Amino acid sequence: MTARLRRRRRRWALRGLPIAFAALVVVPSALAAVRISAIDTSNLPAVRATLVGPLGAPAPSLTENGRPVVGYSAVNLAREKSIVLALDRSQSMRGRPLAAAVAAAQSFVAAAGATDHVGVVVFGHAALALTPSSASPADARSALEGLTVDPRSGTALYDAVSLAASRLVGDDRPGRAIVVVTDGRDVSSSETIEQAIAAAQAAHAAVYTIGIGGPSFTPGALRKLAAATGGSYHQTRSAARLRDVYAALTGELARTWQLSYVTSARPGAHLQLAATVAGVGTARSELDLPGDAGAGSSAPSSLIPAAGYSTTGTVIVAVLSGLLVLLACGFWFTARGSNRVRDRIEPHLSAVARTPRARRQRGRVAARTHIADGIERAIGGLARFKRLQVTIDRADLPLRAGELVALCAASALFFGLVTALTVSSPLLVVLMVALFASLPVGYVSLKATARIKRFENQLPDLLITIAASLKAGHSFRQGIQSVVDEGSEPAAKEFRRVLTETQLGKPIDDALADLATRIGSKNLTFVINAVTIQRQIGGALAGLFDMVADTVRQRQQFARKVKGLTAMGRMSAYVLAGLPVFVGLVVSALNPSYMAPLVHTATGQKLVITGFAMIGVGTLMLKKIVSFKG
Repeated sequence: MTARLRRRRRRWALRGLPIAFAALVVVPSALAAVRISAIDTSNLPAVRATLVGPLGAPAPSLTENGRPVVGYSAVNLAREKSIVLALDRSQSMRGRPLAAAVAAAQSFVAAAGATDHVGVVVFGHAALALTPSSASPADARSALEGLTVDPRSGTALYDAVSLAASRLVGDDRPGRAIVVVTDGRDVSSSETIEQAIAAAQAAHAAVYTIGIGGPSFTPGALRKLAAATGGSYHQTRSAARLRDVYAALTGELARTWQLSYVTSARPGAHLQLAATVAGVGTARSELDLPGDAGAGSSAPSSLIPAAGYSTTGTVIVAVLSGLLVLLACGFWFTARGSNRVRDRIEPHLSAVARTPRARRQRGRVAARTHIADGIERAIGGLARFKRLQVTIDRADLPLRAGELVALCAASALFFGLVTALTVSSPLLVVLMVALFASLPVGYVSLKATARIKRFENQLPDLLITIAASLKAGHSFRQGIQSVVDEGSEPAAKEFRRVLTETQLGKPIDDALADLATRIGSKNLTFVINAVTIQRQIGGALAGLFDMVADTVRQRQQFARKVKGLTAMGRMSAYVLAGLPVFVGLVVSALNPSYMAPLVHTATGQKLVITGFAMIGVGTLMLKKIVSFKG
């Protein structure tokens, strides 16, 4: 009984071996059912990959260097598509081969979808289009009827592919394919095979070639056309078997996906693409993007370690180079500011010898003065440069306009170099240079605006102070002195300057006019004009100051009321102008690859410029709406 059970178990085990072997075969075949047949990078930064998977599989997902690709398009060629059928009608196809090829082509066209665009191109000694670019399958079948052999000898295969590609360029269907049927090799085209491949790639079309075996048939060119464009090559012994080839091609188109996206990788970068079909498997492919990174360049210098050519090494080398340049500039300024003979005789000429620290401080001041003088000699006559000096005076900063321009140039140069080392977009580098060049000027402008606002807030009180001094029997100059003694900054400092100028011989009317120009306050200009007229024609200044102080206070109250009423409009302008920038920064931080095309592609950069221009125009319009001049 035991021996019988053992024999039965052995038989069951032997029966299970084919099943296990079949499982081992089926699993790898399922994993191999997904493959990337070709990758087209001729239109960088656009990348187009052709994926062949199982019939009826869902749309694949795509990753680049391990990161999911966002915003890519996946088009299945079994759905809405555009196909151009290029049929050979040269003299070698005379008789039954051409009739069989036409009949098989009509059956292939009939199997196309009702919404598909099917074009027909025939070629003999030259290529000729029989249908418009957006022809229907019925129009294509009608065009194939009555097709005859070309009376002149020749086969313009490459011209036919270029013509078919040109017909697909203007089509709006995302899925595009060219089917070429021929029994010979090209002998009469005006274009080369490279030009034909480039035309097909520019049209984003895959070329599927069908070769009919014969004495003059050579499959090399057809294989190259198919491999370079993401298509496939098929061969048959005779034209009578074209129906079977077309049937197989129809099934292959149903299993083919055209994947296209815009990459953010730089030219010359190494990419690892992985396309995954859920429940089926993953296909991987590696490629190097075309670019000038390694073409024609000499070997790296052995003086710098290999780590110096990495991104971090490049930044370190750039920083060291910048420090060396700054050190050289420091040596140059030190050499110009030092004089050995003067340093040796200076202790004997001065009552107290200067310390080395004082000499270095004097050297730095001399260097700043030298730079500022040079800039002012070069651009001192420009009106904008003069306005810059006025802004500095209003901000009450210890700077000269030449020093501020030098500071702007240094800021733009330093941060521009840092940006150029960290990013690859020329547009972003230019924007950062402009931003950091304007930061010092913007800071001075903000300081000037804040100081003017503080002065205007103090203006009614100081006018009342002058009026009270005049009522007490003091002179106008003594009234200004009371403002200097009892007032706060910045009013006390500005009126102290007025008194100093009058003590040096300047008329008080001119000193007050300079004060109005220096401060830039409309209320102060109004007050000084009224005071000047009253002093020239005579009258009681105390009553005038009381009246002007009341007028200025009412103007300020009215301005605050208008500002409160327009607060909602101003806040709307801030939100509308800042929201796109804020959302763009947040999305870039969360998913850099999603926003990368806006920075790394010409179209994206144009969109960014257009967006900022529209934001600027909208901001100006809203500012015009909420602004009030009175």
